[in-house]
Order: sequence, then C-alpha cells, then structure tokens
Amino acid sequence: MILFDPARVKQQIDRDEAQMNDDHFWDDQRKAKKVVQQLNEARHQWEQYHAIVNGFKELEELFELLEDDPSIYDSFRTELDHLKKQAHEARQLLFFSGEFDGLNAILELHPGAGGTESHDWADMLYRMYVRYAEWQKFSIQVLDYQAGEEAGIKSVTLLVKGPHAYGLLKSEKGVHRLVRISPFDANGRRHTSFASVNVIPEIQDTIDLEIPDKDLRIDTYRSGGAGGQNVNKVESAVRITHIPTGLVASCQIERSQIQNKEMAMNMLKAQLYQRKKQEQQQAMDAIVGEQKDIEWGSQIRSYVFQPYTLVKDHRTNYQEGDVNRVMDGDISGFIQAYLEKEAKVRGS
Repeated sequence: MILFDPARVKQQIDRDEAQMNDDHFWDDQRKAKKVVQQLNEARHQWEQYHAIVNGFKELEELFELLEDDPSIYDSFRTELDHLKKQAHEARQLLFFSGEFDGLNAILELHPGAGGTESHDWADMLYRMYVRYAEWQKFSIQVLDYQAGEEAGIKSVTLLVKGPHAYGLLKSEKGVHRLVRISPFDANGRRHTSFASVNVIPEIQDTIDLEIPDKDLRIDTYRSGGAGGQNVNKVESAVRITHIPTGLVASCQIERSQIQNKEMAMNMLKAQLYQRKKQEQQQAMDAIVGEQKDIEWGSQIRSYVFQPYTLVKDHRTNYQEGDVNRVMDGDISGFIQAYLEKEAKVRGS
C-alpha cells in the first residue's frame, strides 16, 4: 500500500528551507540545485494534499445539502470528479520516489539476433514509444539513428522530455519479444524476434564524475536521420565508448561535433553513475535493471500477433488483448502495473 505522510513532507520542506537560508548555500552549486528541486517537489505535494483535504470538506458540505436541494446534484458530481482527478494525480506522484524519476529520459533501442526481422521489430517499438510520448504530450529528439540494411533500424537513441519521463519509462528497460507471421518470409512462417530497450535519466550538471581520457574511445561518423534525411557531409556525429565497461553513448542531433560530443559524454556519465550507484547498493538491478542477453527466456514482455493476439508483461502478469492498440502507443496500463508492483516492494 502506498501511503502519504504529511508530517514527513512538512519536515522535508522545513529542512530544505533551513538549508537555503544558510549564507553558504550556493557555494556548492550542484548540491544547491538538488535541494531546490527537492524542495519544489515537496511543496507541490504539500499543496496537493491540502487542496484534496479542503475539497473533501467542501464535498461533505454539498452532500449534506443534497437531500433538501436535489438541484445541486450536478454541482456535486462536478466537484466529485474534480476531487477524484486531484487524488489520482497526487497518488501518481507517490510512485516517483527514485532519485532520477523527475528527469527526462534517454531511451535506446537495439535489435537482437535475426537480421531484417529483428530490425523491423525494433522499428515497431520505436514507433510505439514515439506514439506513447505523443499521448503523454512529451517532446522527443532523435539523438542517434542507424537504419537497418534492408528494413527497420540497427539502433536508435531518443531523448524524451516531459514531467517524470524517466520515472515512467524506466519500466520499459529490458528485452521485448515479438511473435508473428513474418512479412519477410516467403513461406509465411511464424517467427520470434527480440529487441532490447535501455532507459537512462538525462543527467546534465548534477554528476561529479571524472573519466580519464585513456578510458575513452571517441569515434566520429556522418550523421543521418530516419529515411536518409538530414544527412551531413561531414563527420559531426560522435560515438563514445568507455573501454573498461564497454558502455557506449552516441549522438548525432547537432551539426556541431563539439555539441554532439558534449551530449554523448553526458549520456555516458549517466550510465556510469548508475552503475556506481548499483555497486554501492549491491543491487545490480536497482536503477537500470539487469543486463540480459537479447534472446529467448530473458524477455520482460511478449507481443503475440499470431496465432492469437496478446501482449503480456512477465514481471507483473498484466496483459492486453488488443495488440494493435498497444503498438499504437497505449502502454500506460503496463507502466502503471509496474509502478504499483515496485511501490509494494518498497513498502514491504
């Protein structure tokens, strides 16, 4: 069960405000920004809590008047619906208790083994996440795009900007499995394909992490968007590999190689920081999830098109029968089920 503790939130506000009143508060810019963000979130929760309490009191008063004056029923229903919406939004915020949940998300897609079929599956997932972001009114930037040789994609990296984008999309980290009649098989046989999704928070100026130059391999290449659009004639795109860990970050969104290098470095630092946090907590799946091979048995979710239609999340057992609606971006049910399960684990 998820519980809201008003006393704890008020203590957080008082503690953060006391820190801000210190004469040396802004000496450490990185720490100060974190405290300000934390304070703003706590104040928002506090304001929501009091708005709901006051709204409930007003609703009780209207309810008592209903018996004598049925004409106010419509007003009662309107206020009730408004209160339900407020309560739902407040409850949603309780799911986002992670250090990075309020940040933008960087989402990476990679096909598994299987050539054209898996490249096409990765492209289908790419469209699904773009549609989900549109429904959420998030904005999207394509940071890196590598087209498949015959169809689909070899890889794509997206920056998803919006309230709690990482808190929502972190549930998508893992291997996604597709079962369908392949349009690339002349014999019309059923195929199973895999693609991996990695999600990291967009961390910019909040990481104090030094990386020795000898640990980095920096490659440049010509950038090109989906369908061959926006192709540069110069090698402005940048790919940075962290040699000790094998972690890779790429960016081709900017025309300037310097800007692409800066973005790729921020992405790499975010991944390294996550790994560092995992080691400290001795829980390798605490933030980015387990690193799994893109193959049978490691999937977090299955999308079946034939011989029946079903999308099932193997972590929560949540499922949907309308696979086309899911592929059109309606994945909120899966995300909600994951957030609720994680909240129960934290509360147990």
